[in-house]
Amino acid sequence: MNFGYIRDKYKYFFIFFISCLFSFNSYSEIKEKPYIAIIIDDLGYKPKEDMLALSLPGPITYAILPHSPYANKISEIAFKNKKQILLHQPMQALTNNDLLGPGALTLNMTKKEFSKILKHNINSLPNIIGINNHMGSLLTRHPGHMKWLMDIISKYDYIYVDSLTGPNSVAGKIAKQNGVPFISRDIFLDNQKDKNHINKKIFELVNIAKKQGTALAICHPYNNTIEALSNFLKDINKHDVKLVGIKSLIKKRTRKNSLITKNANLVFP
Repeated sequence: MNFGYIRDKYKYFFIFFISCLFSFNSYSEIKEKPYIAIIIDDLGYKPKEDMLALSLPGPITYAILPHSPYANKISEIAFKNKKQILLHQPMQALTNNDLLGPGALTLNMTKKEFSKILKHNINSLPNIIGINNHMGSLLTRHPGHMKWLMDIISKYDYIYVDSLTGPNSVAGKIAKQNGVPFISRDIFLDNQKDKNHINKKIFELVNIAKKQGTALAICHPYNNTIEALSNFLKDINKHDVKLVGIKSLIKKRTRKNSLITKNANLVFP
């Protein structure tokens, strides 16, 4: 009996079977619309602008600054409207730290001080499902402080969103090591407040989603931003993308990344 022939026969059958399985998974991914999520940062200080932001349709995610004058009111309204809410945690930056506001986390804190402030911020804001960083281009570089952060986040079963305010952030890496569901920002929509710029960035957001299956944008409650988003969301079906809350986006991106990793690690007989 030609055992080599039999072995090769089953080898090619196995490869064919796995290829079909991957094709089915790929087809399922293609069939589903790409996901986008939009986080509006810096809420809690300007009620008029914040209320306009809250009036946007769909599962927009809102990030509220701790101990801001209207933090609890904004959180209450967002929660009643079934929106997902993040604590917009101030963290030390390379510059402009006078803009951090109350409840900031800094490098000179002891672990005890760091934990006390973070827990106080968390407990001050109801209905949150996770945290994203406000500023933080310096603090997010430091693995030790990010480990303190993720240890606390994991105890609350929160998610973490890395706003990527600097190029050397290790927050995502430390979150992954600590089992914290996380995602990093893909694009800022309004780093320039000009209407044309914001519309261009929304177009880029859609293209990123179509290219990689998911895309996360961060923006602010500026009048031009809210107007641009309102117009975009009215016609979102024309863009062939689906707006989801941040938790759904993390779930989809994690699932896709896991599938890619499994495929890369396959060893054929």
